[in-house]
Amino acid sequence: MTAPFPHALMPKAEHDELARCEFVQMFKVHLANKVRPNNRAIFDARVAPRLAKTTPKALTRHDVRRGMLADTGYQMWGSLQRTSQELLWDSVGDTVLRELPDMIETAGTQTKKRGSLRLADKSFVAPGYIADVDIHCMPGGYVTDLREDDLTAGGYYDFGVYWYTMSGLGSLNDEKGRTTLRFLNKYYPGLKPRRVLDMGCTVGHSTLPYCDAFPQAEIHAIDVGAPVLRYAHARAEGLGKSVHFAQENAEATSYPSGSFDVVVSHILLHEVSRKALDAIMKECFRLLAPGGVMLHVDVPLFHGMAPYDAFDADWDTYNNNEPCWAQMREANIQQILAKAGFKAGDVLERWSPVTDLHAFEDKPVNPRWYFLAARKPG
Repeated sequence: MTAPFPHALMPKAEHDELARCEFVQMFKVHLANKVRPNNRAIFDARVAPRLAKTTPKALTRHDVRRGMLADTGYQMWGSLQRTSQELLWDSVGDTVLRELPDMIETAGTQTKKRGSLRLADKSFVAPGYIADVDIHCMPGGYVTDLREDDLTAGGYYDFGVYWYTMSGLGSLNDEKGRTTLRFLNKYYPGLKPRRVLDMGCTVGHSTLPYCDAFPQAEIHAIDVGAPVLRYAHARAEGLGKSVHFAQENAEATSYPSGSFDVVVSHILLHEVSRKALDAIMKECFRLLAPGGVMLHVDVPLFHGMAPYDAFDADWDTYNNNEPCWAQMREANIQQILAKAGFKAGDVLERWSPVTDLHAFEDKPVNPRWYFLAARKPG
């Protein structure tokens, strides 16, 4: 059986726990490869003809959703998909909660202190779009503390993401960071930042590759959740990486203007509200030094998608506790960046096929990852 990279802080699954996780992963793979493709056949054969008779205007993803929800074949897949997500966290939770005391003890032994951890005082309030929902059904979300020095959310996320993504992000769950660095190397060659900031870092999966790519730089990472940051700090120390973690809201941080040469995020933007998205782009502009670069990798935008493809990509909004999922994907990104202060000629949008994250396309590809980069005028 396969398992995530066994670093010191990773919850250690027993045989039966690992078997459950392996089953859930294979269940998810089966649903993705064998069952989900049937949804398109259902649409073409049954739903589209019905909609053609009842919807005279051009179809939208909302029209497609209304038609698909009435079909029992689609209902079956949706029910199984949601069940697989709940089974995932149930299986992961068995290991995390059993291992929690040992995880906290291990975290306390990481004494070399290459980096740092700065948590906010009790007056800090995480934004509602994060605090009020268990995003992607993870129990407690990112911010819930179950006890003093709690690491539960970090353990859930680190151990769970490996199974959630069906091993697609590598043994350290760091593919997004490595892919973002390939992007930077391709479009901004010769970049030698003094300071790098990763927004919405959770447990630092995507943060740590920057330590190796820019050994001369200070690497900083922020999140609103204390339990994921405690875990991130101990994890980084155990892996021999120097990162300065801090509990900060990316909408308005405490760092001085012009503090960073590179600001990045990895699948953060689809988890924030529409108002927060505007604020984060303005904060990126403020934080960047003249000539500095920001780069965000996230889920694809709806613009240019066929109605069925947009509907298919929108499942998480309604069924996976991702209430802000669609807000980012239908936003006018260019307009948001212009309001933030970036000039159109300094903005770069690229797309990458899911099956080949080394490739970056000038035009949208589907399925794809979306890369948004901009340089602050220098």
